[in-house]
Amino acid sequence: MIKASLAASVLLAGNFTLKMAAAEHHGYEIWGSDQSNSVADVESRGVKGSWIWVWDSQDMEQQLETGEAAEPLGCDGQNRPGDGPCNIYEVFPAALMEHDAEGATGNQLGTDFGRLHGMLPDPQNRYMNVNLFSPGGGYVGIMDGETKEAVALFRVTGTSAGRSVHMSFWNSDGSALLVANLNGKVLERIDITRNAEGDIIDATFNQSAALGVGKAMTIDDGAKVYLGDNSHGNPMVGQVAGSYDLDVAFGDLTPQGFCKENGCENGPESDLGGRANNVIICPIVSKGDNAYVTFGGGGLLVVDTTVTPMAIVGEYDNQVVNGAGCGGVQTGDDMWLNAGVSASDAGADQSTFTLFSLDDSLFGSTSNAPNTPAPRMIFKDMTNTATIGNLAGEAANATGQLPGSTSRRDSHGMAITPSGDYIHTVDRIQNNVEVFNTATLAHTTYDLISADGQGHGVGACAAASVVDDEALPGNDPAPDLMEATPDGKYLVVALRGPVPVSVTHSAQGSCPGVGIIELLEDGATGRLAGVLRTTNTIDNAPLSAPGGHEYTGAERSDIHGAAIRRK
Repeated sequence: MIKASLAASVLLAGNFTLKMAAAEHHGYEIWGSDQSNSVADVESRGVKGSWIWVWDSQDMEQQLETGEAAEPLGCDGQNRPGDGPCNIYEVFPAALMEHDAEGATGNQLGTDFGRLHGMLPDPQNRYMNVNLFSPGGGYVGIMDGETKEAVALFRVTGTSAGRSVHMSFWNSDGSALLVANLNGKVLERIDITRNAEGDIIDATFNQSAALGVGKAMTIDDGAKVYLGDNSHGNPMVGQVAGSYDLDVAFGDLTPQGFCKENGCENGPESDLGGRANNVIICPIVSKGDNAYVTFGGGGLLVVDTTVTPMAIVGEYDNQVVNGAGCGGVQTGDDMWLNAGVSASDAGADQSTFTLFSLDDSLFGSTSNAPNTPAPRMIFKDMTNTATIGNLAGEAANATGQLPGSTSRRDSHGMAITPSGDYIHTVDRIQNNVEVFNTATLAHTTYDLISADGQGHGVGACAAASVVDDEALPGNDPAPDLMEATPDGKYLVVALRGPVPVSVTHSAQGSCPGVGIIELLEDGATGRLAGVLRTTNTIDNAPLSAPGGHEYTGAERSDIHGAAIRRK
């Protein structure tokens, strides 16, 4: 069924059939992170296991040319097409043993973890991080990109605020992994040790580096590492070291004397809204190793990640930097960041599409005054609601998320073309991509539902859409995180499913998988050329998609992250 759908999606391209260049092939892999459960009979979405989908770029290009579906690779080290997808439970065995900073042994890892939220390659393209967002879990791992075997696995700090991992980002040279402990309200750091060949030989969860960003914080449970043999029979690496700096790093105040998070007892809130709820969304790392830490309730902290403990060097109120952004790229000294809708239930009637930039060179070793330097506003949609810091617009937008009837917007995934000339930012609800020229700031738009991206013909998502519920709106990509391929020909973009695990009010889609966007006009525009379709009918967790369609079928695949690893 899936192969036939994929073949049809290529045929629909008609005159736009791709002619592959005869130039030397740029080998890479496409990694898709499927949040759905890898076991059945679980009452909640995204809590038990997950799937890793990996395709070879040659197989992807063959699919675009011929319609023959690309088969996912396995994780047994053989890299054979058709052996995937990989069950996260098979990559990280349940028998791995928990250890704390003193080396004391705790529980076995077991199987109470899941929701693979995203994976990103290190700068050397040797390893992939593994971010598991199951509520209360807080697991973050490292995999060998070539062999697909587990290398390290940690559990982040449990604080008085909670514990969970949203995403992590590698620093500029791959010597550290910066982790967003979302519910714990902590930015954490794993220090990476490599040998002369670039192999990771140790990974240290450095508790001394941790930076608390909430209020009245206490440490309830220290970080953990899981040791033993991986599924290939090789020993896992890792350790926990250091002590939390409770006086400064976990204190209530910024270096400028304001509450890190509104409502702290011993300091004032900033004048322009402060930071209402500091659940960490993404610590987006610059080439200078500053982390731009975005929050669910809006506001921003810029953090120097090279010092121990990590230190705040910039602070922004939520009226200046609105909430819930996770897209971020760098061009020159400029960090481009976005703002979207909240993942909580409050996001169900929000509409947000904002893009701004900050000059990374203007943050030094000492902290800047609040809201300095001022962000440069690149784009703010006229439909933005007066939520998560934004003061203008309607109080709410209750038009739901159904294609064709909703007027809501949700800025999320962002990618820069390899040339650095264009930045593409997706709208998770409207199925559009907004493109900005990095030199002139000129702005254009293309869609992901038509054959050419400009409204002509039917796009590739239609033929790859779920078919077991005729009432489900088809051709609804629901794009999420994205990345450019190294040859500059494509963007790969996560496409959500009919039973979204997260951001349920904005992310229902009809063709779960990884979308292949062909870049046109030297990267100035694009079109959805094909879909690497994913499927999961093992999972039978209940639906939740407020404002969407009450889907009655069996598909549960939900790809949240798409990434590229060069071979």
